[in-house]
Amino acid sequence: MSRAAIVPDAARVAGISLMLMIALGSGVALAGRSAEQSAKAPPQAPKLPARAQPIRHDFTLTGPMVQGGAIIGAAPTGTTALTLDGALVPMSDDGRFLIAFDRDAPPTAMLVATMPGGMVTRALVIAPRAWNIERLDTLPRFAQPTEEFNRRRPQELAAINAARSVNAISNGWRQRFQWPVIGRLSGMFGAQRIYKNGEAGSYHSGTDVARPTGTPVVAPADGVVILAADSPFTLEGNLLMLDHGMGLNSSFLHLSRIDVHVGEHITQGEQIGAVGMTGRATGPHLHWSLKWRDRRIDPLLIAGPMPAAR
Repeated sequence: MSRAAIVPDAARVAGISLMLMIALGSGVALAGRSAEQSAKAPPQAPKLPARAQPIRHDFTLTGPMVQGGAIIGAAPTGTTALTLDGALVPMSDDGRFLIAFDRDAPPTAMLVATMPGGMVTRALVIAPRAWNIERLDTLPRFAQPTEEFNRRRPQELAAINAARSVNAISNGWRQRFQWPVIGRLSGMFGAQRIYKNGEAGSYHSGTDVARPTGTPVVAPADGVVILAADSPFTLEGNLLMLDHGMGLNSSFLHLSRIDVHVGEHITQGEQIGAVGMTGRATGPHLHWSLKWRDRRIDPLLIAGPMPAAR
């Protein structure tokens, strides 16, 4: 092989070596920058997509489907309007709602969800209950009202109805209710007296808890004060009312004092007043009643069995 043939090969080798050195140098520089960047900003974990809400094709209902009971439900996904026996039922943003059945509710009800593609219906069967009925066949139904009662009562009823017309914003309806006071149950929801000539008196609209005057009363769930009597009403005495949202409200009767004011947002367990015997009461006790729209609810079904006194 001639020298002329060898020289070009050597040049090519030198050129390749130079190219390798440049490439290696660039690699080192890039590796150095990568290490520097890693030290300054560690790699982030990939973001996972937000978990989608489950699609509901039917209603979900939780609670006792009986007279005096209340149910929390969720409407099918995409529901634009919800009705119970033809009356509109409000829904929260997540499609949840509250419905209730009066003490004398009929045996069936119809729940209807309207959607862009049609309707979903659910026939509800409301179980009957046996109520404590007391017969007083020798007594007239009504005692003669006093002139003062006749004068004051219309204004009191107007104040109560006005309070119940308020639609306060509260999520108390979603909570598990607690008893506002712990004690002996002295009067049960739904009890009723039958008087002379078979005339029926109004049934007992709430639950009575016997406790000494001054015993603290707490909020059974979050709510907004919608009525706090300035002076005792003729029947209810010092009356306090809380709106728990979605048309559900509590009333506390015969209080010895009221510790909150109209418009206050109250949290569950917060003291709101004290047991007393103001108004028409024969002894110190708390009368607690619950109402959803025009339907009265049994507090025992909402708060559960009375806990043992401490």
